This record gives sequence, structure tokens and C-alpha cells, in this order.
Amino acid sequence: MMQAMFLSFSGYSVHSGISKKKLAQIKGLKECGCQVINCHYTVDITNGHRLWMTDDRVLFDLGKGIIAKISKRIDYNPIYRYVKKEQISFIYMRSEHNASPFLIHFIRKLKTLGVKVVMEIPTFPYDQEYITFKKRCSLFIDRLFRKNLAKQLNAIVTFSNYKQIFGQRTIQISNGIDFSTIQLKQNNHKNGELHLIGVAEIHYWHGFDRVVAGLRDYYKREKDGCIVYFHIVGEFSGKKEREEIVPLINNNQLGDYIILHGPLYGEELDRLFDHSDIGIGSLARHRSSITYIKTLKNREYAARGIPFIYSEIDEDFEGKPYVLKTPANDLPVSIHQLIDFYNAVTDTSEEIRNSVEHLSWKNQMNNVLHSI
Repeated sequence: MMQAMFLSFSGYSVHSGISKKKLAQIKGLKECGCQVINCHYTVDITNGHRLWMTDDRVLFDLGKGIIAKISKRIDYNPIYRYVKKEQISFIYMRSEHNASPFLIHFIRKLKTLGVKVVMEIPTFPYDQEYITFKKRCSLFIDRLFRKNLAKQLNAIVTFSNYKQIFGQRTIQISNGIDFSTIQLKQNNHKNGELHLIGVAEIHYWHGFDRVVAGLRDYYKREKDGCIVYFHIVGEFSGKKEREEIVPLINNNQLGDYIILHGPLYGEELDRLFDHSDIGIGSLARHRSSITYIKTLKNREYAARGIPFIYSEIDEDFEGKPYVLKTPANDLPVSIHQLIDFYNAVTDTSEEIRNSVEHLSWKNQMNNVLHSI
């Protein structure tokens, strides 16, 4: 049995889609026959100590304060010693855009032990995501050292169609699905109503403002005999995103039709999906210069058995009868087109879910293991 480590430079939260994804990836590796250690960094909310964890055990306590904060970025020796002691042979590392001389040195030392290391870059390219001066400054060190870091790896895992990233070969996979955690939608459609749902930590590239603008235009005219609601689930990632959406709702008296739920999960989210008809994927990836991507959200909508809309190129869903593609621009989404699309979908929830069975995390992580 392969001894493996899933290494991430951030912790876990019950509200976080990223956390759920990482746990599903670990589960996928285990289903492939690996014995997996979940190594991650976190901050103890009770005392402020910064910790490296292996599963639920403290591997190393960095302490607290500025020294501990710096140590997190420069001292990987506790992880190295653990890898050596436990004879771990494979590390799946999730990039936090944190390339540095210290991380490069760490990977080089792992290579002397014969450890194979791959690094997942969740979104590529990613420089365009750093839109403020402060954020661009935080990316400066990564930009200096990421090509050198890439040279030390066995491969880079990507959800894009790039065959090389930073000069290193890629392993192209899809974002996967953990079917055991996603409930199939129950058909509770109400005649005369259409319920849209968008679930995300809301960034400008999600383009939810395009749907809000479409509803503004729709309700300025005759409603076509259908009342359309938009349920937005999740937090705004920043001031820019909030200002793109909230004033548009308030200034056009759309509060009865656009509901800001905040974060939901578990049974509460399941119940909302039961009453939703169309999932809203990313509608503005062009704003971050991305054309090809295989987003987690598209797969979650499909696993729910719900038709959905997006604007990028997702090779797993192009041409599917339960998918509506909208142009990659900043124009309002046509609500009339959404209504017509929903009325034309004939696939049942079960048929939509069954069409993506091959996208399980077990299959995706198996592709990674075979490639190395």
C-alpha cells in the first residue's frame, strides 16, 4: 500500500467548498488503495498558536506572534522529518501561490528520499485574480520562484488544458465529485415560477451580476407569465463583488426576487436545491483571462441532477442537453432564454447525475497516480 501525504498550506472549515474538495480528494486517494496522511496548517482559535497538523494530531507547534507567522513560510523541517520517519513515497501538494526558496529547498530534500511530489494549481492562469495593489504585492515572491519550484516537481496537476505550466509537464484531470456527500435534487418545481441558484464564495469572475442585470431587464417589462427568483448562496469575497450586486438589487427593487442567503450547508442547502430549477455556474471567467476550466461547481450541479448555465469552455459538459452556454461577455443574461431552456430540458435528475459517474474523485486521483 502506497504511503501518501496530502499537503495543504491552509486549514479546513465546514462552510468552505475548498475544504470539502480537499477532503474528497483525500477520500479518492484512499479509494485508490493509498494510505493517506492529511498534513495541513491551521491556527488554534483557543490560543492563537500556529500549528502543522497530521490528520487530527499536532505535528509541530510553531507558537504564536510574528515569528510563528514567518516560520510557517520558511521552516518545513517538521514535515520533512515526518515524511522520512513514516517512509512516505508520494506527496500531493495544493498550491497556495506560495513558491519560495524555502519551499524549493524542501522539495529538493524530499527528492533525495525518493519521494514523488505533484502540485495542484487549482486555477491557471491566476495572476489576473490579484486585482488590488496589495494583493499583487503578495504575489511578487511567487512570481520570482514559481518556475524554479516547478522544476523540482514530478508534475503539476491542472484542471485546464495546458500541457505545460511554468515549464513542467501537467497531469490534466477534472474536478471530481464525491457522490456520497451530494444529495440528488427532489423534483419540487412550482408552475409559474423559476428558481435559479448560485452557490459560491462570490468573486467577480462568477458574473452573478449578469443574472441580476438580466432580472432587472426582465422585471422592467412583462414577466412572461413566470416569476423568476435568484438564490445567491455564499459570502462576498470582497467589497468589489458586493458593490457589483447589492446596489443593483436595491436600486431596481429586486429584493423580493433575489435572495442573499449567505453560507448554507447540509440539510439547509439540500432543501434549497430541492426548490431550485437551474444552477448558475461561472459567467465571467473571461474577466480573469480564463477560457478553459473544469470547475467544481458545474460538477456539483450535475451531481445534484440540476440543469445549469456557464460561459467558459468545460470539455466535460460541452453540448450536454442539460447545459446552457452563455457568451463570455458582460451583457445581462437573458431570463427569457433561461425560461425557454428550462422548459426544453427533458433529462431527469437521475439521468443528469448518472451522466457524470465517471467524474468521481476516485477516478480523477487514479489518473494522477497512473501518471506518476
